Amino acid sequence: MQYDAVLFDFDGVVVETPSRDRLSDAVGRTYDALGASGPSHETLLALVAGDFDSLAERCRSLGIDADAFCAQAARELVRTQREAIERGLRSVYDDVTAVRSLDRPLGIVSDNHPGVVSTVLDRFGLRSLFETVHGCPLTPDGLARRKPDPRNVHAAMDSLDADAALYVGDRAVDVRAARNAGIDSALLLREDEGGERDTEATYRLDSLAELPPIVASGE
Repeated sequence: MQYDAVLFDFDGVVVETPSRDRLSDAVGRTYDALGASGPSHETLLALVAGDFDSLAERCRSLGIDADAFCAQAARELVRTQREAIERGLRSVYDDVTAVRSLDRPLGIVSDNHPGVVSTVLDRFGLRSLFETVHGCPLTPDGLARRKPDPRNVHAAMDSLDADAALYVGDRAVDVRAARNAGIDSALLLREDEGGERDTEATYRLDSLAELPPIVASGE
């Protein structure tokens, strides 16, 4: 198939995944800042899953305004990830250089906060590679758009004026998001990351270096 554009997940594809422990600590600081205590790990899972109803119920039980919690959590999570980048605890993958050879419009569709995605792209000089970037802010609407919801994929395709796109991700939820959007998917299975192999991806990759021939074959 000829692709008008190539879209990429962010964490685990372009940049190393954030430490779950550090993110959980950031959620703990969010509770502290609001004068409450709560299950940081479980709350983080709710945020990752985009389960705002569960998060709102937890906030109500603790007497916390859910919107205030999300705003504070966004500040803590963004700050934590920015610090990790600046301290060299996270970096981009070496094989991202292969993306530079793709002669298609490129975009990012991530569940991470758009402030984090922008920071990393700027930090490593990758901003000019991607014509459109879509993340998920910690708001009810932002959480609802997390994958496998296809709305951010569709928004990226609209931004690139693409009728057919390939979405590259490293998780089964990325494959489902592509399928829900009606486009092909490439599942990146990095040896050091484990990967989720039991999916219906259109392609399976061990490295982004395998991507250019796939895109070129549709010409």
